[in-house]
Amino acid sequence: MLALGVLLLLLGGLGWLAVAAIGRGSNSASLPPTTSSSTLVYRTVTRTTATGTVETVIAMAKPFHIVFPEGFTRRLMAKRVAAVAKIARRERHARTRLAKATYLAATRTPHVPPCFHAGVKVPSIEGFLFPATYEFFRQTTPAELVADQLDAFCENWQKLDLGYARSKHLTPYDVLIIASMVEKETLSPDERQLVSAVIYNRLHARMPLGIDATLRYGLDIPPTESIHESQLQSSSPYNTRNRLGLPPTPIANPGLASMQAAAHPAHVKYLYFVRKPDKKHHFFTASFKAFQDYANTHGYGGP
Repeated sequence: MLALGVLLLLLGGLGWLAVAAIGRGSNSASLPPTTSSSTLVYRTVTRTTATGTVETVIAMAKPFHIVFPEGFTRRLMAKRVAAVAKIARRERHARTRLAKATYLAATRTPHVPPCFHAGVKVPSIEGFLFPATYEFFRQTTPAELVADQLDAFCENWQKLDLGYARSKHLTPYDVLIIASMVEKETLSPDERQLVSAVIYNRLHARMPLGIDATLRYGLDIPPTESIHESQLQSSSPYNTRNRLGLPPTPIANPGLASMQAAAHPAHVKYLYFVRKPDKKHHFFTASFKAFQDYANTHGYGGP
């Protein structure tokens, strides 16, 4: 004997259609996707009750996905939100609650995740918006997306051992700032710890860090534009060419690999690095003369 029922469930603003059939089946519960359409995902749940086995087919709204690459800034993330919202309207005729302006508003106030450091105050949320792929639905709010990013940050930040950084008198926020610079300065994964080492060594030697990515962030200079001499003389707190120490905030949102490199730099004496002609790797050295010679040989014109 077969019984068939239809149940409409409203969960979190999403419409789920469940169709239950009582009959024979497995004693174990499962949740495998069975099929999908352009807007729905169908899943089957099997469970055993006192009257028999119940198989429930659930039709759930297919989530949208948004990808935030490592090294994206808060403003680049807002542009990505706008782009994905536009795709949702064009391809699935869905008007989402996420938008560039609302994401910027949700990230304007500094938020410190509870996992980070009790009582610490920071001037910006930059650095805490963990880069990853996130699911969202039409009703997802910017605050909910940001909460997911902060949760992902905590999940990854708690994997770090900050003991070495503490031995060098660096705070957790210092490590996060260093991680953001490592993220922006490296394209080759094997160089992360080397760039981190240069930063540590220059801080210890009380030398300006000389990292142009910080100046680009502070003055909003696009990566496609050259930095002008007048900008190099800027009094911006992000000008690490003429100011000692770290910039006041992270300059991007780093991934786990850059966080790990910032917590555990390579044990080398390098103080300088300069881009190689392949524009992906760097030449590292502890000698200013070797640095200058390499830069001049390859047309970079000194420091």
